[in-house]
Amino acid sequence: MKKILRNLGFMASAVLVLLTFTVPAGAAQDTLRFGVAAEPYPPFSMKSPTGQWTGFEADLIRALCVQMKATCEIKEMAWDGIIPALQSDKIDVIFNSMSITPEREKVIAFSRPYYETPGAFVGPKNVKMTFSPEGLKGKIIGVQGSTANAEFIKNSYGKTATVRLYNTQDDCNADLVAGRIDAMYLDQLGVIDFLKTKDGAALELKGPGSVKMDPAVYGSGVGAGMRKGDTALKQRMDQALTQLHDSGKYAEISKKYFPIDLWPH
Repeated sequence: MKKILRNLGFMASAVLVLLTFTVPAGAAQDTLRFGVAAEPYPPFSMKSPTGQWTGFEADLIRALCVQMKATCEIKEMAWDGIIPALQSDKIDVIFNSMSITPEREKVIAFSRPYYETPGAFVGPKNVKMTFSPEGLKGKIIGVQGSTANAEFIKNSYGKTATVRLYNTQDDCNADLVAGRIDAMYLDQLGVIDFLKTKDGAALELKGPGSVKMDPAVYGSGVGAGMRKGDTALKQRMDQALTQLHDSGKYAEISKKYFPIDLWPH
């Protein structure tokens, strides 16, 4: 989970990518524009060789739009510009692993949570570490910047370890493989596929660390972001998410990508 506390200043050019799927014939349709970060975040969001978005959240967007009888588009953009894009009416929904936090709720509204996942440290298999502030004293910890994970690591480990921030998770992964950092911290489910690759083969999940994650930083799960005035859309999104869960469609999508149930309890 990126759990991202994004810089609201930078706005990148949006590239429109259409989601293609069938809405039942005769159904009333409207168009909803879903904003996602251009950087892939497997297995939540990925791009096929043909340029189509795939992954857990892309599949969930498709299912939601069928449930809501809406035509949907994905607009991809730099992550740092995604909240400004929502506020300036360039998109209608942020659907990209964004945690519901008190800070974000000051500027945008959220749907009910649609998933939650724990964070974890990753490091070399042949290196033993104690993941406490003292155990990581003098170590270099990598984490994707502008995220709740980054806030957690800086607050909990920044006094004893060096915290190195990265623009993308791929850059952080590469530095860990190259030995330029000692460990990295990210969402546990977001690293499963990487650990199966050739580059990730020498790495392993090391555990959640000894510091309890602060709800004030991590919020109450991941939700869809909307403008505060879009109360009807929020109600519609909440209802559709609940219906997908109750019908079993959510579990069907989730099982394609994850070994555990992500639905918040």
